[in-house]
Amino acid sequence: MPKALAVFPATKDIRIVDHPAARAASPTDVTVRILEVGVCGTDREIAAFEYGTPPSGSDYLVIGHESLGEVIDIGPSVTRVKKGDLVVTMVRRPCNDPSCQACRAGRQDFCYTGNFTERGIKQQHGFMTSTIVDDERYMNVVPRDLREIAVLTEPLTIAEKAIEQIWQVQQRLPWACPTTDAGPGTCHNALVLGAGPVGLLGAMALKAAGFNVFVYSRSPVPNPKADLTSSIGATYISSEQVPVDDLPTRIGNIDAVYEAVGASSLAFDVLRVLGTNGVFVFTGVPGRKAPISVDTDLLMRNLVLKNQVVFGSVNAGRNAYESAIRDLSLFMHKWPAAVRALITGRYPIEQARDLLLSKAAGIKEVVTISAD
Repeated sequence: MPKALAVFPATKDIRIVDHPAARAASPTDVTVRILEVGVCGTDREIAAFEYGTPPSGSDYLVIGHESLGEVIDIGPSVTRVKKGDLVVTMVRRPCNDPSCQACRAGRQDFCYTGNFTERGIKQQHGFMTSTIVDDERYMNVVPRDLREIAVLTEPLTIAEKAIEQIWQVQQRLPWACPTTDAGPGTCHNALVLGAGPVGLLGAMALKAAGFNVFVYSRSPVPNPKADLTSSIGATYISSEQVPVDDLPTRIGNIDAVYEAVGASSLAFDVLRVLGTNGVFVFTGVPGRKAPISVDTDLLMRNLVLKNQVVFGSVNAGRNAYESAIRDLSLFMHKWPAAVRALITGRYPIEQARDLLLSKAAGIKEVVTISAD
């Protein structure tokens, strides 16, 4: 019987289990051999039993939502993929409420009811097992030449969805640089909070869109993340060396903030210095901690008087996956060493439990499930 890494919320246990092989049940089902699964902060929080819900009738949840797999079988009605394709499988599944317009439109990332399910997170088993079965509509084909970095697709979708919404927001004003025909990000400043994989992938996406990119993270320079930031033409700023109030002096008008650190205290501190006509995107989900003090009068004045926009962005739809795959190809063309450097360790599934229960030692750690 196939092996899988699973969490048991009722007993607060995490271990490798014998997990029944999934079986195709629909003519549009696709069977995928899992090659790799990325490990992120969400996985570590589930392993710490902060959340994570098994499927109905199961006492455990197979973990893992950042996947890369190879198609090994397809149903008779499948048209999107073929045997041998490399695929990244989407995470969220729509709710069943007929009144949820988002889910009925295939945009379950905007689900109104909250009754969606998510593979490896909420009521559906994840990808840290040898094979999975899913409907073809959740499959995204990845070119073979991206094999070594394709597991980064899902974390990159977070930035892709956020940037797409920034463009939609900024259609309200003539945001492009008036002296060039380059992309709308040109001549504008983007600040990324956090230098983890989501932050650094976001920095690459923003840089590719033409922004002047600054990454704000704790560690003082020099450090490997600062070197990686510099290698893509962005600027690393240490929060230990430069206080928040000095950021506008260092950066200029802060046109966009991409929050990828999940620290509310830092995020709301930086929100104070968001620039005129600026957009602030929250993507992190902080744990429950003690309340923080926030100058709400200042934030409200800035939002009104400076025409600012603040929004949150979670999960991603198909368009974000497609954009992420395209951008990974672009990143490999522009910054191959930097993209490869994001993956700082690959481990067998036998080491996955210890990996989840320990503090992240690198940027992106990956569990190898099957060999090519």
